Amino acid sequence: MSRKAFIEHKIYADWKQLQHQLSVWRFSNRTIIFTNGCFDVLHPGHFHLLNEAASMAEKPTVVVGLNSDASVSRLKGKGRPVHRFEDRALALASLFAVDAVIGFDQDTPAELIDLVQPDILVKGGDYQISEIVGADKVLAAGGKVELVSYLSGHSTTTLISGDKK
Repeated sequence: MSRKAFIEHKIYADWKQLQHQLSVWRFSNRTIIFTNGCFDVLHPGHFHLLNEAASMAEKPTVVVGLNSDASVSRLKGKGRPVHRFEDRALALASLFAVDAVIGFDQDTPAELIDLVQPDILVKGGDYQISEIVGADKVLAAGGKVELVSYLSGHSTTTLISGDKK
């Protein structure tokens, strides 16, 4: 398999396809780690989050839920996303820490988290566990919710606005 085909193979076109692959990973005793976001302009904060997520288990499988273009527009407003879904998905799939990228069109990843049923749900340290969509279900199922320290000054909104705070 070529490098390009390997990277594209990590992008799942539909939820059923991912659900099948999750079964294979679980059979192989992989720890399913889930995070989500717009990932509109990749920056050091994103790399930090994804690498930390991948280090949370001996045999990690990092699944990234990626907001669709329409979802990003609803959440972030006019002019967003900066990069279309296909480009954002390809950028994420190119990262060593990421095993799967799956899109979702809803405003929250609640339905996708229900499907994935991660062992570990990961978000950035700018959240409180009580604010994280799906945290209650993951915890109730015996999973963990982990917060990764936030890298100050590294946000897509800050980068786009040119604000150097």
